[in-house]
Amino acid sequence: MKTAYLFLTYLSLLTLCLCSSIAATTEAEALIRWKSSLSSPAYLKSWSLNNISKHCKWIGIRCNDGGSVSGIDLPSADLVGTLDLFNFTALLNLTTFNLNGNTLNGSIPAAVGSLTRLTLLDLSNNLFVGAIPPEIGRLTELRYLSFSNNYMVGEIPYQIGNLRKVSFLDLGSNYFKTPDWSRFPTFPFLTHLNLYYNELTLEFPHFITTCLNLTFLDLSLNTFTGQIPESLITNLVKLQYLNLTTNAFQGPLSTNITNLSKLKDLRLANNFFSGNILDSVSHIQSLQTLELFNNSFIGEIPPSIGLVTNLQTLDLRMNSFNSSIPQELGLCNKLTYLALAQNSLSGPLPPSLSNLNNLTELGLSANSLTGEILRRFIKSWTKLISLQIQDNKFSGELPSEIGQLTNLKYLFLFNNSFSGPIPPEIGNLQNLLGLDLSTNNFSGEIPPTIGNLTNLQIINLFSNNLTGTIPPIGDLKSLETLDISSNRLSGELSPSISSLGNLTTLKLFGNNLSGSLPRDLGKNSPLLSNVSLSFNSFSGELPSELCSGFAIVELTATGNRFTGPLPECLKNCSGLSRVRLEGNQLSGDISEAFGIHPQFDFLSLSRNQFTGQLTPKWGLYQQLSNIQIDHNRISGVIPAEMGNLTQLRVLALDSNQFTGEIPAELGMLGELIALNLSNNALSGEIPQTVGQLTRLLRLDLSGNKLTGGIPAALGNCERLLSLSLRNNFISGSIPSQLGGLTSLQVLLDISNNSVSGTIPPSLGKLTSLEILNVSHNNLSGRIPAELSGMVSLITFDFSYNNLSGPIPTGGAFRGAPAEAFGGNTGLCGAAQGLTSCDANSPTRNRTKILAAIIGSVVSIVVLATTIAICLILRRNAKKDDQESKGSATYEYSESLIWERDGKLTFGELLLALMVTWHQS
Repeated sequence: MKTAYLFLTYLSLLTLCLCSSIAATTEAEALIRWKSSLSSPAYLKSWSLNNISKHCKWIGIRCNDGGSVSGIDLPSADLVGTLDLFNFTALLNLTTFNLNGNTLNGSIPAAVGSLTRLTLLDLSNNLFVGAIPPEIGRLTELRYLSFSNNYMVGEIPYQIGNLRKVSFLDLGSNYFKTPDWSRFPTFPFLTHLNLYYNELTLEFPHFITTCLNLTFLDLSLNTFTGQIPESLITNLVKLQYLNLTTNAFQGPLSTNITNLSKLKDLRLANNFFSGNILDSVSHIQSLQTLELFNNSFIGEIPPSIGLVTNLQTLDLRMNSFNSSIPQELGLCNKLTYLALAQNSLSGPLPPSLSNLNNLTELGLSANSLTGEILRRFIKSWTKLISLQIQDNKFSGELPSEIGQLTNLKYLFLFNNSFSGPIPPEIGNLQNLLGLDLSTNNFSGEIPPTIGNLTNLQIINLFSNNLTGTIPPIGDLKSLETLDISSNRLSGELSPSISSLGNLTTLKLFGNNLSGSLPRDLGKNSPLLSNVSLSFNSFSGELPSELCSGFAIVELTATGNRFTGPLPECLKNCSGLSRVRLEGNQLSGDISEAFGIHPQFDFLSLSRNQFTGQLTPKWGLYQQLSNIQIDHNRISGVIPAEMGNLTQLRVLALDSNQFTGEIPAELGMLGELIALNLSNNALSGEIPQTVGQLTRLLRLDLSGNKLTGGIPAALGNCERLLSLSLRNNFISGSIPSQLGGLTSLQVLLDISNNSVSGTIPPSLGKLTSLEILNVSHNNLSGRIPAELSGMVSLITFDFSYNNLSGPIPTGGAFRGAPAEAFGGNTGLCGAAQGLTSCDANSPTRNRTKILAAIIGSVVSIVVLATTIAICLILRRNAKKDDQESKGSATYEYSESLIWERDGKLTFGELLLALMVTWHQS
């Protein structure tokens, strides 16, 4: 009997061993099969059929006492592939499954729900996509679950609510959508919840406020709205970390926030919180980090902030605080990071800030702070890595103690009122990466010790009063940006500047620098992309190696004395965007100067000596917004392909030798605001398509050989401020449509042409126009009285036409100079040198004649009456003694006056008087 029992026991053990062996083999084979689906899994070299019996010793594999695989731990193992061939059902004893930090992709199989003994599942920091399978709810033993930093989508499944034992839940940095939060129960053991950087919206999830053991909560980088629920503040009293940064939360902070007395880290930045920072925040004395930047907080920074003596990080940037910096802030002597930038803080820095001797970063920029930077501050802040106090009103000299900040990497003091010399001790800052002292009143020379700062990447000293020469800086091999423009520096450029191998930006404009540029400038700087040399006295040729790295994006050298051609390498700079070389003596054939530049935006070569022609390839620079190549010697026709430059806003080709007609295709330049083709030899008519340039502000076609009429379509260019067509051979009349250009303000000039007809009264609508010139044409008729309404007119010229009649009497015509009307014999009016219109008036003459006639008639009647009375009296007096001969005498005397045969009858006298007055 005993023997049988032993036999059965042995048989059972043998069976168990065989089963375990079979199970172990199944697990190992499943793992090897998954390995075979991965790309180059060198890390899994030990996973082999040759040692399948020792699979518990494979790397990343842990077995239980029964030899079954209970753990797979392969974080950061360079695994590339999917979980598609992972046999979950062959590994049912798994309790931990950690693949964090690999390059696994694809979706998470639903079969993961088979691993019901799992306590830890970590698939974070991979490339997984798709949704969380609802089967995840079967893993009820899970304590730790992380899918963070993947590319997963969809709603968070409510089945996660079944994981009642979970204490760590991290779904951050995916693309999860908002679920129905009401289906989520409380998680009684949850201490860590991270949902950051997803696409979650709506109000704060209520279930979170019931997770009473939470110590860590991160909902940042979502779009949650509304206020922080009061229940969060009253219930989650164990919270040590609360991050709601970058959402759409709003409203004031609750006065009960002091309930969160264990908080060490409070981050509410980048929301819409408002109101004051309550003193209650200052009573959370455990706080080490307080970030409230980019909200709408107002008022003062409370003095009680000094009570938070454990504070290490205080970030209140980008709010509307309008107080001074409280003296009590100096009590927070554990502060390492202090950022108060972009507020409305004023006043000087409180002396107590010298107590902050642990500061590594200090940012006070963009306020209205005043006063000096005291030596005591600098002596205390010896741990500073970054000092950024730009955009304030600080003044005084920079203390020499600045050289004691040997840990400093960034020194930004720009846009203040600092004065005096740059202290030479600045050369002690061997770790400095960025130095920006621009837009101050620093004077004196650039200290030669700046050449010791071999780690410098940025030097910005522009817009100061620096003098002297540029010190040797050839050892600054890391330098990327050198901007010393807008100073009073002089002398020649040191050849050592050619050795700056990492230089990308070189700005020297607005100084008194002279001489030739170093021949090798650019040769050793293959990344050089931005060169600005304008407004100096440089001479000689532009270095041929300037763009040898073909990286030039912007090249400006306006207002120097450069000669010779453009560097040949410029045509190979495919990223070229902006070239300004006007006001030099450069020469060469413009046809060959440029290559293919898809981003070409701005070109100005004005006032040089370039020759050649514009070829059709210019139509390829379709990003160009500005072409100014005026005052050169460029010839040939304007290519029709220029009409392809639909982004063009300024086209100035004036004062060259262009011939041919103005291309009608220029009418396609719908963005054009200035077109100047003056002083060339262009011929033909002004194209009607010019009327399509409805954004045009200035049009100058003067000084050419244009013929034909003024297009009526010009009336469509309603934004024109200035229009000049003078010195051409234009004929026809002035279109009345020009009167619709009511924006014309600067100039309307059609002088020295062959324009005929009358001046349209509609020009009187140009009430903003200051200069009008229609002289030296063939205009006739009157100057319309409506032109008196041109109330802004300062200067006008109607001379040398065939105008006649009275000039207008109102507005600028009152007291107008005679030369404005010279050469028009028919004009009259009150202007000096013109005849009075009264002397020539037909109405006035008729009035004179009528008055003379009436006067004469009255005089004759009176005379005749007088004579008649005299005759009657005489006859009566001599009646007796002359009675015998009275009849004959009477008849004779009367005939002397009244008879037709007499010498002067009444009618003849009247006619004679009328003729005489008419002739006079």
